[in-house]
Amino acid sequence: MVRVVCPAKLNLFLNVSPPLSSGYHAIVSEFQAISLIDTIDLSLSDGPRTLITSNWDDLPTENTLTKVLGRMHELIDVPPLRVHLEKRIPSEAGLGGGSSNAAGMIRGLLALLRTELPWGQEHAVAASIGADVPFFLIGGRAHVSGTGTEIEALPDGTPRHFVVIKPPVGMSTPHAYRQLDDQRGDFQWEPQNAGNDFELVAPAPCHAAISALQQAGAKLAQLTGSGSAVFGEFDTATDSEAAARRVTDHGQVFVTRSLSRVESLATVQ
Repeated sequence: MVRVVCPAKLNLFLNVSPPLSSGYHAIVSEFQAISLIDTIDLSLSDGPRTLITSNWDDLPTENTLTKVLGRMHELIDVPPLRVHLEKRIPSEAGLGGGSSNAAGMIRGLLALLRTELPWGQEHAVAASIGADVPFFLIGGRAHVSGTGTEIEALPDGTPRHFVVIKPPVGMSTPHAYRQLDDQRGDFQWEPQNAGNDFELVAPAPCHAAISALQQAGAKLAQLTGSGSAVFGEFDTATDSEAAARRVTDHGQVFVTRSLSRVESLATVQ
């Protein structure tokens, strides 16, 4: 059996371009893996087909795990498996849970079968599932640009402490991009390396949660990804725990810290 850590991520800033000719958007962002994690357990099955289970009742029949399995079947011999996803990262939150699960499935499958793929193939499989998936094969902290697949690993740095709030609203990524394009129209893009452009279209509960984190002493408070989760950064774990107790009225609250690259790529056999 192999257990794979699948961490959430925060966008410490996120700038988004107008739509490209391809219909996609370019971004400039800094991603940070954090200690809010899902886990995937993989083992060989005695049955005739792969069985995927989860504690998350809303896991779609077609999901990022099944997509990875379909792609990996094209590259290696994949026997029937038992796969269990233990879900803790909220969905439609901008925390990258589905993307992290996809990368974890790739890493776990290769570890279980004791095989490797050339980095180019592994990266291509990840990118074919979603724009954020390649980051989760690198983990830690990284500068991300282009359509999300240009990734520069950054040093881990000193640990950072965060409070994450998932308000009681969701935000689908395609809908958020459409709203952002409608809101901004044609404009000259100049990446700022600060803030999060999706705050322009974030629902009111997101802005209320950001304000609550600021009032609780956050030195940085903003949306992550396309939302709807927001985060605040605090100097110490004690400060973040105290702040978390003050913002419980704004949704699900998670006290987290930054993960090193090694921690965010952990696999246990």
